[in-house]
Amino acid sequence: MPYIERKVEKLYYAIGEVAVMFDVNTSLIRFWEKEFGIIKPKKNKKGNRLFTKADIDNFKRIFILVKEKGYTLEGAKKELKGNKSAPVTNIKQISDKMQTMRQQLIKLHEQL
Repeated sequence: MPYIERKVEKLYYAIGEVAVMFDVNTSLIRFWEKEFGIIKPKKNKKGNRLFTKADIDNFKRIFILVKEKGYTLEGAKKELKGNKSAPVTNIKQISDKMQTMRQQLIKLHEQL
């Protein structure tokens, strides 16, 4: 059986890596960590924050609410408390579906 290389996902991401993922400053990540209780990065002996995939998913939920939908911080907190059962995958699925639809619309536009 041939060797199939798998994409290796990291267990922990540094704050700089998370900032690059979302194109934001590290100060915003630290601020949202204090404001929202759902982001709880681990810290190493030097005090560097180490974010898990769950932390990044929670940060993505907050990012969508605040930056894309225009919620205030208080509004986002209420929304997150009210939607504890809303899985993060639904947000990702919706985002992926919208990207696919966008690509299809671009192709249609080019055909016209």
